[in-house]
Amino acid sequence: MTTLTERLDEYIMVRRSLGYDLSFAARVLRGFTRFADREGADHITVDLFLRWKKGFGRADNNTWSARLRMVRGFAGWLQGLDSRTEVPPAGLIVGKLRRSRPYIYPETEVAKIVTAAAKLPSRYGMRGWTYSTLFGLIAVTGLRINEALALDERDIDLEEGFITVRRGKNGTARYVPLAPSTIAKLRAYRAERNRLLGPTTGSFFRLDGGRRPTDCSARYNFALVSQQLGLRPSQPFCRHGRGPRIHDLRHTFAVRTIIGWYRKGLDADREMIKLSTYLGHVKPEHTYWYIEAVPELLQLASKRAERGLAEQGGGR
Repeated sequence: MTTLTERLDEYIMVRRSLGYDLSFAARVLRGFTRFADREGADHITVDLFLRWKKGFGRADNNTWSARLRMVRGFAGWLQGLDSRTEVPPAGLIVGKLRRSRPYIYPETEVAKIVTAAAKLPSRYGMRGWTYSTLFGLIAVTGLRINEALALDERDIDLEEGFITVRRGKNGTARYVPLAPSTIAKLRAYRAERNRLLGPTTGSFFRLDGGRRPTDCSARYNFALVSQQLGLRPSQPFCRHGRGPRIHDLRHTFAVRTIIGWYRKGLDADREMIKLSTYLGHVKPEHTYWYIEAVPELLQLASKRAERGLAEQGGGR
């Protein structure tokens, strides 16, 4: 009998070969398939999903609606291999799509995060070097955490000054230009990494022993640094706690870029298309969301609109 966990391994391999990032979904789905294996279930049913939901722990409908979408995707693929598979209906759990308001880091906090991360202890010192450089790179380029972690040596051209994101969200790829100061920081990291671990043609970011940092380890170390700085409350048992996230570094990059346009008097609508491409957004409205989510941006946009209307009225 092929277990659901074994089927999940096949599913993840296929999806990743197509360029999709499944780091978070894979963790959720592994929880589901481990439950199924313990139950002795070798195919997905609606009842199996509901039993998992009942025993999984407390979470609101928004969270379970997201988990349902992940299981539906897996079940849809699995149905082609096993006709017994039931794809849970989309309306089984109704959740309201809700995006959290981004936390915008002051420049001083970003500097403190990078400095504190550099002090994270490890046997050869790679932990501090890697996470301080990783967090700093995300802050100045707006990369997604998994895009940054997936970078290989071949993806970072420090002579021409750009990064190639080969495995972006939804399978898209793009080029990200680098500022001279960022190039200098990445050169310093590469030199120290090669001194301690030797040259590589594989992962650009590496930890002691040469392994690539995982999404889980990056988020844990970010939470640890945030707790040290008072950005998150201290937690027992290595828990992450709640507070500003790594992804908010990306939000901060986007918001400060847009604020800069308004203050310079640039055409935000024209620049927004460029930023959408730079960030790897599939739809421009995903970038426009920042204007609604950040009060300072909404105020700047409103003032710009008011001035435009006044100029139109004055010209009549």
